[in-house]
Amino acid sequence: MARQQQARPPQLPPQRSVRRRFKHALYWVVRAVVRALGRPILGLRIRGQEHVPPTGPVLLVANHLHNFDPIMISAAMTRPVLYMGKRELFKQPHIARFFRSLGAYPVARQAIDRAALRHTVLLLDAGLVVGILPEGTRSTSRALTAGQPGVALIAAQRRVPILPVAVTGTQHLPLDAKGTGERWFGRGVTITIGKPFLLPERQPGEKADLAANTRQIMLSIAELLPEEYQGVYREAASGD
Repeated sequence: MARQQQARPPQLPPQRSVRRRFKHALYWVVRAVVRALGRPILGLRIRGQEHVPPTGPVLLVANHLHNFDPIMISAAMTRPVLYMGKRELFKQPHIARFFRSLGAYPVARQAIDRAALRHTVLLLDAGLVVGILPEGTRSTSRALTAGQPGVALIAAQRRVPILPVAVTGTQHLPLDAKGTGERWFGRGVTITIGKPFLLPERQPGEKADLAANTRQIMLSIAELLPEEYQGVYREAASGD
């Protein structure tokens, strides 16, 4: 794997619209509740919180095991995260309002959604944290699957810090169609936050290598995961 360049996020002013302040306030409420209940009930553990850049745009990437993953990740973060979510989650009006109130926005998974990509770039330009689950869907076996190129497309447009996050244990939680059905109480959920990095800088006129960039992003997640979660990236992550 190519040596990652450690990120030094630019200092950009935060978005301070009334709507944005409301969403941030709601984030802190949800975060406090999840953290208060997560430790005694779910055995929630958070590692690497010091790696979260305190300011500036951040592209957060993580593996995906359960519908609750974004909530668990947000509880671990020290800044609000605005998630790109599959369009199917926004079909029901009341559910869509809830997701939007937390800053989530829809993306079509069947093809490259240019509108969602443009919206993501605007959020990053505003100095915010955007969360993307680059596998595109939940893993049914807890093993990491191949990443989709959408995150690399965004990274090609804006060279911002990429923050890898690894999620383990949420596959045991209830209320998910792809859950394991195993006992979940106290099994333990761990959120591991890695060091932010920048993709290699391109030379003038050079096209972005989406395949290589996607692979580097997925490997940054795989290297934070236990071997049994690394899936298609296990061999590369272990250096074999």
